[in-house]
Amino acid sequence: MSIIPGYRLVTVMILLSVLATGCRPDAKPSGKPTPYQIVIPKYFPTDINIPADNPETVEGIALGRYLFYDGRLSGRTSPDSLMSCGTCHLQSRAFECGIDNPRFTGGHPFGLKGVMTPHVMLPLMNLIFNNNGYFWNGVIHPSNPDPNRRTIEDVVYMGLVAPHEMGGDSTRTVKLIQQIPGYPDLFFKAFGSSKVTFKNISRAIAQFVRTLISSNSKFDKYLRGEVALSDDELGGLGVFTTENGGDCFHCHGSGGNPLFTTNLFYNNGKQSDFTGANDDPRDRYHVTGNPMDIGAYRAPSLRNIDLTGPYMHDGRFKTLDDVLDFYSTGVVASPYISPLMHHVNTGGVRLTPPQKQMLKSFLMTLHDDDFITNPKYAKPSRFPDGSAQ
Repeated sequence: MSIIPGYRLVTVMILLSVLATGCRPDAKPSGKPTPYQIVIPKYFPTDINIPADNPETVEGIALGRYLFYDGRLSGRTSPDSLMSCGTCHLQSRAFECGIDNPRFTGGHPFGLKGVMTPHVMLPLMNLIFNNNGYFWNGVIHPSNPDPNRRTIEDVVYMGLVAPHEMGGDSTRTVKLIQQIPGYPDLFFKAFGSSKVTFKNISRAIAQFVRTLISSNSKFDKYLRGEVALSDDELGGLGVFTTENGGDCFHCHGSGGNPLFTTNLFYNNGKQSDFTGANDDPRDRYHVTGNPMDIGAYRAPSLRNIDLTGPYMHDGRFKTLDDVLDFYSTGVVASPYISPLMHHVNTGGVRLTPPQKQMLKSFLMTLHDDDFITNPKYAKPSRFPDGSAQ
């Protein structure tokens, strides 16, 4: 039998101890999250919007998904007072509430206090590619002088405390999440501390939201050479991309822009009067102070447009047919109308019924079934404490 010298025995014992600790099922994680690489789909922009102080990580995204859907984010535990981001932002509706949502009449959401949101929703989709500000007026932007209105992380806080959303209190939410078994460990894995803070709640949810990428519609497959479009769909693409047709591409991007929005702001001729009750304090003008931005709002993405009604910032149009009729014959002039509305003098682009049908067929190719069924984006079956909601 060989004898291990004393100093070697000590070394071996230490090594065995380290290995044994690392292999224990209950061993504490390192607190160093795993970097997550965003895969940019083919033809998509490469200028992505990720703050330097909140990089994407595997652990942060996993925690953010739980928090996005956990009704206790409202700071409440009563079954009739649970509310989360996922209460209104439904995956089946491209992460907005949809016009047929039984909880929200006509697709106009409201919070726990029963106060309706000022405008209808924008879907949480491809936000990582938007560098022009969030919300209908782009007020959430790094250039905002208010340091609390610059990023998606700030939007999470606003959603919690706004009276027309959760109407909650961040201190109460933090205290509740801290007490739920499983969450402290997830915060440690994601941010290196088991202490729950609202800053890290916001950071985790924002990480998850930035992964919500829609990129596999029929039109995406067409661009990649995987499928062909029908004659009607190709005809609709032609209507979409010509000034003498639908003239859609100036605001929503050409057929080669996979976002189907410029993420810019336009007065598209919905009305001519912008005084008194019609002067919306949430239009682009109230961000820039430029009179030419009166009545201007974001051009939303046309991706999954079949799921995201009602349409326009105020939800005035219930169906896509209503929208096509408006752009055909309902456009009205004002001193503030965008110069890109080239057909205002004729009340619109005057599409024929066949043109409308072709354009609608093309818009249906922007439906992304993979996006609305992706299990990575779905509500977890169980939350960290093992509960289901």
